[in-house]
Amino acid sequence: MAKEKPNMNVVFVGHVDAGKSTTVGRLLFDSGLVSEQEMKKLRDEAEKHGKIGFEFAFVMDRIKEERERGVTIDLAYRKILTQKYQITIIDAPGHRDFVKNMITGASQADCAFLVVAGPQGVEPQTKEHLWLLRTMGVQNLAVIVNKMDAINYDEVKFNKIKEDVSALIKTVGYKIEKVAFIASSGLKGDNVKIKSTNMPWYKGPTIIEQFDLFPQPEMPTNLSMRMPVQDVYEITGIGTVPVGKIETGTMKVGMKVTVLPGRTGKGLDGEIKTIEMHHEGMSEALAGDNVGINIRGVGKKDIARGDVICQADKPIPIVEEFIAQIAVINHPTVLAKGYTPVFHVHTAQVPCQFVELIEQIDPRTGQVLKQNPDFLKNGDVAKVRIKPQGNLCLETQKENPFMSRFAVRDAGQTVAAGVCIEITKRKQ
Repeated sequence: MAKEKPNMNVVFVGHVDAGKSTTVGRLLFDSGLVSEQEMKKLRDEAEKHGKIGFEFAFVMDRIKEERERGVTIDLAYRKILTQKYQITIIDAPGHRDFVKNMITGASQADCAFLVVAGPQGVEPQTKEHLWLLRTMGVQNLAVIVNKMDAINYDEVKFNKIKEDVSALIKTVGYKIEKVAFIASSGLKGDNVKIKSTNMPWYKGPTIIEQFDLFPQPEMPTNLSMRMPVQDVYEITGIGTVPVGKIETGTMKVGMKVTVLPGRTGKGLDGEIKTIEMHHEGMSEALAGDNVGINIRGVGKKDIARGDVICQADKPIPIVEEFIAQIAVINHPTVLAKGYTPVFHVHTAQVPCQFVELIEQIDPRTGQVLKQNPDFLKNGDVAKVRIKPQGNLCLETQKENPFMSRFAVRDAGQTVAAGVCIEITKRKQ
């Protein structure tokens, strides 16, 4: 058997209706992963729902409710082979109320395409998505300026958007010289897989070429095994199947594992019985793989989204409290001590209280600006002490950067994002 190409997880993010699903659907169709027949069926269905031009989006938006509402609710995964990689595409929702799924998608991604619509340009969520990608540790980024057909393939308009988005990207802290800007139309197929003849002025890569320009992700297989649970399914003949991405380490059939915090908050021991990836059984899976597994001794009632499956001899800590460095992105007023929003950590969502604002930091130099500030406002970076109001598994950036990042959400907005730097473990 030929050696498998390295796996890379890529997330498509962007404002609602920027054309993410359409771009991904076009990519799969042009790559021969969706047949003419299937496409015709989807086209008819799109017309039936009065959504002409939505057929490519329907490729990813399989769920009936999504078709009727014309929006992406859940994460969808599809596999695509390029010259260099086996790509798992994560199509993340752009809708406000679905940002929590988008956070999960970003936390599973090695690199990202930010989709901006040509006619609209930068939208409020564009900045929020950039911050989230950065906090979730997505290192590599490319920008797709989509719907070029709707702005007559105009180079001047493309350059204007490029300028606006570049300004945002700099404030978030990506190196702009490493970010490719792609002029494309998902609907018409310009520069998705096939080079466009409509924009002779555009000299950059197509989207499919850009995948191979991203550097190969470093595989943190040397760290302890961690798999945050994304969903739990009941599958006839197999039983309870938790699915998710192995963030770090190696998982093997027969491995002794612990599910933390689990329903009781004390964890639950089991043993890996089977591992499946893209519907194929395997004896082991590595960091970066999206898998479905069955654990001996663990039933449907014992495990839920937000739990972490870890190797039994190196369990993830359940934290009493922790110190984190956060950036305030989008708080309606100011953030003060006693504030208790919801923290999104890997796939978990737990309310946590800010019990101390330790110091405010200059984001550019890392110098301390102020000890114990009274409050924090948008744009501030600070070191804070946080107390979870429920069971939360978390690691420090030093121990395991993949399990240390989080986003803070309140009333449908991402308020802040951060990373854990110190932990007080809960006494068992």
